[in-house]
Amino acid sequence: MKRGIDYIGVGVGAMIINQKGKVFLAQRGPLAKNERGLWEFPGGSVEFGETLRQALQREMLEEFGIQIEVGKLLDVADHILREEGQHWVSPSYLCRITSGEPRIMEPGKCSDIGWFDVDAVPAQLSQISRVNLANYRELLGHKKDQ
Repeated sequence: MKRGIDYIGVGVGAMIINQKGKVFLAQRGPLAKNERGLWEFPGGSVEFGETLRQALQREMLEEFGIQIEVGKLLDVADHILREEGQHWVSPSYLCRITSGEPRIMEPGKCSDIGWFDVDAVPAQLSQISRVNLANYRELLGHKKDQ
């Protein structure tokens, strides 16, 4: 049985923000589980026995070679992809890098990475990242929506 397909999966996300206030985004590669080609705040599936924070820290190390501090919970969103037959529940956290420089460690799952101003992110965002961005802008008091 596959999580997110045969039963509701839990996927946790990291909105990583640097000292300049820019956000880190990754473009989903051809081997990603869903929403291939779209940009996202990175994250991944929670494994049995892991806390949400542990899952995020593991995923960021595996996928980008970075260690992160997991901060405040930004939101918890329904991530229902009817056209792909997937259903996830996705908590996302505000995070910062404590060690390392992001690099693509799993090229099949990730095609590109970059740092972006909050109001200048790529237009092709994943469904959950659009929700995260709207909630982050609200937190900051921004009014612009993508």
